[in-house]
Amino acid sequence: MSSSTALADDFTVIRRFFDHIDNRTTDTGTVTWREPVANYTSPERLAAELALMRRHPTPFCPSAALPDLGSYVARSAAGIPLLVVRGSDGRVRAFRNACRHRGAQVAAGAGCDKAFQCRYHGWTYGTDGALLHVPHEHGFPGLDKSERGLVAVTCVERRGIVFVTQDEPALAPSPPLEALPPLIDSSYRAMRVEAVENPVEANWKVVVESFLEGYHIRSTHRETFYPLQYDNLNVIESFGNNSRVAFPYRSINKYRNAPPHEHSSDGTLTYVYHLFPNAMVATFPGRIFMVVIEPISLERSCILTYLTTAHAAGDDEAEERMTSASQLVDAGGAEDRAMTEAIQRGMATGANQFFEYGLFESAIVHFHRTLGAALGEARQAHGA
Repeated sequence: MSSSTALADDFTVIRRFFDHIDNRTTDTGTVTWREPVANYTSPERLAAELALMRRHPTPFCPSAALPDLGSYVARSAAGIPLLVVRGSDGRVRAFRNACRHRGAQVAAGAGCDKAFQCRYHGWTYGTDGALLHVPHEHGFPGLDKSERGLVAVTCVERRGIVFVTQDEPALAPSPPLEALPPLIDSSYRAMRVEAVENPVEANWKVVVESFLEGYHIRSTHRETFYPLQYDNLNVIESFGNNSRVAFPYRSINKYRNAPPHEHSSDGTLTYVYHLFPNAMVATFPGRIFMVVIEPISLERSCILTYLTTAHAAGDDEAEERMTSASQLVDAGGAEDRAMTEAIQRGMATGANQFFEYGLFESAIVHFHRTLGAALGEARQAHGA
């Protein structure tokens, strides 16, 4: 597993895959890791993880989910209801989704609007969060509307993604957001604006782990991914607290004799970017998924999936191809969900005091090492 803020280009990654295919090898780490099962079952640990998520710049949604002035997404992040909106000035802002009168949420789901009106009593807020209107305002003597706007939280757009930081003091991301690699190009539009929410009966870390290794491809995805991909074959890189895992398709071999400038990841491999702590960006031909894994409880998580596409709206042929391909991805996702829920049930048996992560699972080792460090825990990996 390489570690750098500069990730390899497509040509380099593809040539590394050819070396692995020819030598029946894959990228490996230098150490194994034992993660205590108590870190998945401890209420105190979960509380610390949620506090970390609120202080860390965390991916909220793709910029493409907010294409127009007034576009918004409202959902919970780290257990807190938030509202993210593109204002009339084009700037994206984030607010705590609570009316300043009695605390009811002022928006739900996703859409586009010029203002947000609380359905309880009609207090109305602009896209900049300002309190615009209070029905029967004379009933609130001394109310200063300029001081009662929606409560803002820190929000920035970088690399096609909206990041929010809820609590101060904020933790410095590694690398800085400005140094992130390209993630979702500005030419992509949102195909699914409102996130598809899938509850999973598993701890959020178990769900994150399912994205970060190809050791399970043949055994878990026999009829979905395995016929198209390779088992236990990955190129793995880290950049700061984040990582990128590349999964090749068998079609990669078409570049065996191609000149370097023709090498492309499009249609030949999937990149899965793990953005610390709980988001993924996964590339597929003509489309990019952004996935956020939100903890709900120790034993329950929510997977929020946003789909962006490079195809123009109204391209029926492209939409049909993507729908068919997405069905395959959804089927593979269902298989992963079944495995994560089986792991969660297995915790109840008490059979394991720790989970063992091997040399093929170095991106998971990196995740646990960086998470533990961010939480101030001092632990060491085990020698290979």
